[in-house]
Amino acid sequence: MTEDRGELPPGLALSWGVLPVQRRGPKPALSIEQIVATGIEFGDRDGFEAISLQRIAAHLGVTTNAMYRYVRSKEELIVLVNDKAVGLPPELPSGWRPAAIAWVNAQVKLYAERPWLLDVPIRGAPVTPNQLRWVEAMLTALSETGLSQHDNLGCLLLLSGYVRNYASLARQLGSSADAPVQAEQVGRFLVPRLIEGGYPTLTSVYLNQEYEDGLDDDLDFGLARILDGIDVLIAKR
Repeated sequence: MTEDRGELPPGLALSWGVLPVQRRGPKPALSIEQIVATGIEFGDRDGFEAISLQRIAAHLGVTTNAMYRYVRSKEELIVLVNDKAVGLPPELPSGWRPAAIAWVNAQVKLYAERPWLLDVPIRGAPVTPNQLRWVEAMLTALSETGLSQHDNLGCLLLLSGYVRNYASLARQLGSSADAPVQAEQVGRFLVPRLIEGGYPTLTSVYLNQEYEDGLDDDLDFGLARILDGIDVLIAKR
């Protein structure tokens, strides 16, 4: 399908399969799908900064200027790559709470597999097909709560923000293979100084090995507290 994309945000029309009005000239040598797939390949292999029109052009054997026949800017490219890389949500179980747990775990897994997605700039609410599938899936599950659409959107935003914060922290803590050893060494160094300096509560936490550079079951703990809060909101309606 082709039509004038007008003043729509970069990548929006293309993400929905709406192509720009074709100009006269030779048949395109590439496809949007090829370009996007290459961008994802670079992201998976080398990270977000590797996704560029120049690198994709060189990989596909065309000039950088030729790329502008397919995408108008790097911003448009990133929108398309991001939506494709996010993919579709899993089928969620019945019940809003089990559905929320599955939805959050699926997103955490996605960010663990493709951490470069965390580097993609957020420019407003989701508007592309796959991202909206994730929104649709969670809103459908929340619709049984009896909350207003406004409150359901708020719950969705809360869950989405929790996922990103957790995934970002997990990414940073997991960036060093030496983190567990360093944490143990830091603990041995700090404990006597905490005792001497008058930090009794933190001393107890350290001695009980609770204060570590690891997430352990923090995902489940934090998520459960959010869902408990949603339960309270439901009870008040």
